[in-house]
Amino acid sequence: MKKMKSFISMMAAAAMLAGTLAGCGNSGADTATTAGESTATEATEGAASGATFKFGSIGPLTGGAAAYGNAVANSIELAVAEINANGGINGYQVECRGEDDELNAEKSVNAYNTLKDWGMQFLVGSTTSACSLAVSENTHEDNMFQLTPSASAADCVAYDNVFRVCFSDPNQGLASAQYIGAHKLASKVGIIYDSSDVYSSGIYQTFAQEAPNQGFEVVSAEAFTADSKTDFSVQLQKAKDAGAELLFLPIYYTEASLILTQANTMGYAPIFFGVDGMDGILTVENFDTSLAEGLMLLTPFAADATDDLTVNYVKNYQDKFGETPNQFGADAYDAVYVIKQCLEETGATPDMSVSDLCESLKSTIVTITASGLTSDTMTWDASGEPNKEPKAVVIKDGAYVTAE
Repeated sequence: MKKMKSFISMMAAAAMLAGTLAGCGNSGADTATTAGESTATEATEGAASGATFKFGSIGPLTGGAAAYGNAVANSIELAVAEINANGGINGYQVECRGEDDELNAEKSVNAYNTLKDWGMQFLVGSTTSACSLAVSENTHEDNMFQLTPSASAADCVAYDNVFRVCFSDPNQGLASAQYIGAHKLASKVGIIYDSSDVYSSGIYQTFAQEAPNQGFEVVSAEAFTADSKTDFSVQLQKAKDAGAELLFLPIYYTEASLILTQANTMGYAPIFFGVDGMDGILTVENFDTSLAEGLMLLTPFAADATDDLTVNYVKNYQDKFGETPNQFGADAYDAVYVIKQCLEETGATPDMSVSDLCESLKSTIVTITASGLTSDTMTWDASGEPNKEPKAVVIKDGAYVTAE
């Protein structure tokens, strides 16, 4: 009998360890279903049933925007491992799985269908705006709860089942203009934006509208498109000739790295100011990161913050993945914990239908106040938009530091 009890104890311990180590499978990789053990009756029953909550994520895990998608997938994996190690959600363990969309809307929809076949109950994604817009048509039809960490186009949260953690494009444009004005960073500002991209265009429009209220003049506003995003000499020359002291870049980091390189070649050195799409510029292959020294970006997350939550997250991320996490990862980490908080508020269980879980979360998220990496206090209303304060960071000595 003692040997039997010892064997049972060993098996329970092994199950707990497996739950602690469980992570996300990416791009079709298998994930293991694990059973956790808890002293609470509810937790014990949940573990014994073998049922799990299933979180899916979609983003660019390969290609030019991989810094975004991998940060999201990695951070979800960290959050899920922590949650499982601490007893799961309402006594049930959590599985996660990430799929690569290569920054392509059609592939994002295909990824959604793959995750749906896997049994996904909640979508943390998609990572980028165009892909999230495409996928939201499916989550709306299926009435699946969708919380995108980083898709910022205004229409991404048009449906009542879709919420976001990041700021919307209009809010980023407004906040950027207000920050530049409040800190008197420049009196003449130039803008280079992607007119073929809903993300970039949305930020540009509200920035330009707010500029007259902030005591600076937009002296040049030059566009490029997805078909012409390698040579920015004309846009840079117009900004330089107009006397722009600051260049606002509401674009992604790959194109931004080219702009900084080409500006340096022509001897043009304004202040460069971006938004969350700029996060990742220090990871661009073959880019001289010294050219990004002094670059500023508006973001809700600063990896050098000294609060316990940020310090632990950054350390754990660096230990596991060998790099410093960006704002996209922080938003995704928060997203998992927001869903956890909502599920615990309602006592939800994995055997509920996707639609019933969605209805429960939709009604709950508008009532909670969450605290996370990207804000001490986050709330949501039925519009799907978060309410939280932005921060600014500056690249100094090759790292992001909080702007003073």
